[in-house]
Amino acid sequence: MFHSTDGAQPLILTFYGDDFTGSTDALEAVAMAGIPAVLFIAPPTREDLARYPHMRAVGVAGTSRSRSPAWMDENLPGVFERLKSLGAPICHYKCCTTFDSAAHIGSIGRAAEIGQRVFGAPVLFAVGMPRYKRFVVFSNLFAAGSISDAQDIFRIDRHPTMSRHPSTPMDEADLRLHLARQTDRLIAGFDFRRILADDASTALAATLAANDFVILDTLDQHTTRAIGRLIAEHAARKPAFFVGSSEIELAIVEHLTACGQLPIAPAPTRRGAVDRLVAVCGSASPVTDAQIAWAEQHGYAVIAADTVAMVEKDGVETAIADTVLAALSNSAGVVLHTARGPADPRLAPTRAALERRGMTAADSSQILGGSLGRALRNVVARTGVRRVALVGGDSTSHAVSTLGVESLEVAGPLVPGASLCRIHSRDDAIDGVEITLKGGQVGAPDFFARVFAGH
Repeated sequence: MFHSTDGAQPLILTFYGDDFTGSTDALEAVAMAGIPAVLFIAPPTREDLARYPHMRAVGVAGTSRSRSPAWMDENLPGVFERLKSLGAPICHYKCCTTFDSAAHIGSIGRAAEIGQRVFGAPVLFAVGMPRYKRFVVFSNLFAAGSISDAQDIFRIDRHPTMSRHPSTPMDEADLRLHLARQTDRLIAGFDFRRILADDASTALAATLAANDFVILDTLDQHTTRAIGRLIAEHAARKPAFFVGSSEIELAIVEHLTACGQLPIAPAPTRRGAVDRLVAVCGSASPVTDAQIAWAEQHGYAVIAADTVAMVEKDGVETAIADTVLAALSNSAGVVLHTARGPADPRLAPTRAALERRGMTAADSSQILGGSLGRALRNVVARTGVRRVALVGGDSTSHAVSTLGVESLEVAGPLVPGASLCRIHSRDDAIDGVEITLKGGQVGAPDFFARVFAGH
C-alpha cells in the first residue's frame, strides 16, 4: 500500500489537528512507532516538505476546535485540498477522544462535510482510544476521568469534566445523535461485532455505500488492529478522509507493524532533565488543577494570571513575563495559570470582561492563549530556558501561534498523549526549544516533575 514504483518515499498519511495538543498526540503516535513525522503550524507546500525529505507523515496543527462553522467553511477546504495534493492515501481530521464539539463551535460534523466534499468519498470515524481509556461501544462514548490514573469509566454525558465543558459540554453519549446535531448527512454505526467478523470488509463497504459517515466502535487492541486493516483497505481504493482521535494513527501503526512494514526509523528516546522549566496553563480541568496543586506543594512557583487584565488591556504580556522572570530567580520551576479548576473565581469576571468587549466565552481561548504565547516567548528570549510546557487544548493552539513556532518534531517520549517536541523556527530565541503540549485531561498529578526530568 505504501510503496512507490519510482523509488521515492511516499507519505503514509497526512493529518490536521483541530487543536495543537491533539496534533502533537497524533504526531507522537506515528513518530514513536518509527514513522518519521513533522507537524507544521501552517499547511506546507512541497517546497516546505523538501526540507524534510525523510518524513513519511505530515501534520498541520489547527485551531478549528475553537472556531465557528463559518470559519471552517472559509479555511478548511484549502487546508484539506493542500493535504490531498501531497498524495498520501490517508488524510485524518484529528479530534479529541472526548469528541466535544457543538453546532456553533468546533463542529466536527461541518469539518467532516468539508472533507467529504474535498475527497469525494464517505467518511470513516474512529473516536475512542482504548490506550487512553476512551471507548466507543455501539456508537456510545465512554471515558475515564483522566488518561493517566486508574479511574472509573463514565458515559461521556455523565463525565465529571466533559459533561460540564465551558464551551462544548457533552450531553449526548451516542455519537450518531451528537453528530446529527451538527450535520444532515446520513450517519451509521459499525459495531465491534461487525468489525471483528470474517466478512467485515464486505459489510463495511456496503455500509459506506449507503451512508455518508460511519462510526466505528473502538473497544480494545483487537478492534484497533482490525480498524487499521479496514482503514488501509478503504484508502487503497483512492485517497480517503477520516475523522477521529489518534486511534486512527494507532490503528494504522498496528496494521503496518503486523504487515512487517514498521518501524521505518528508530523511535526517539528519552531526553533527560533540564535545569529550569516554565509551564503555562490555560485549562480549567480538575486534572490540571491537581497538577498545579502538586507543583505548588513541591516548591514550584505558582502564579495566578490576571485574566481580566489579559482581556481588557493591551501589552499585558510584558508584565506577565516580568512576574515569571522574578519567580525564576527563586525557583527552577514556574507554573503560570489562568484557572484552578472549573470553579475558579476568575472565570465569571473574565466572561464579563469578554462581554464588555462584545465577545463570548468561546473567544477566551484565543484571547488568553494568544497572550500566554506572547508572554512565554518573552520569557524564553530573556532567560534562555530550553524546555517549556503548554497546558490546555483550545488555549494552547493560540499560544503556539503567537509563540512563533513553524514546525515540530518529536524529541522524545514523556507521558502518553504529551511527548516532548523540538521547535523549528526562524526565531533564534525559540528555535530548538523543547516543548510539550498537554490537554487538560492528560497526565498524573506529578506531570510537571515528569516534564522537568524528561521521562
